[in-house]
Amino acid sequence: MQTLTINIKNETLTEKVLWILEHFKKDGLEISSKEDIEDLKLLNATRDEESVSFESYLKNENRN
Repeated sequence: MQTLTINIKNETLTEKVLWILEHFKKDGLEISSKEDIEDLKLLNATRDEESVSFESYLKNENRN
């Protein structure tokens, strides 16, 4: 897979470029924002961490 980064400062141009790129999704194009990729990297880094149940989280929510 090849990754391409495009920086566009003009919002109108951004919308036009995304509109064009949307037509290539059926051919396998994947569109991700830089922010989405950074979020996914952060989430992936936590995969091996111990998890806490939601109920435990709620019980300890206000403890400092």
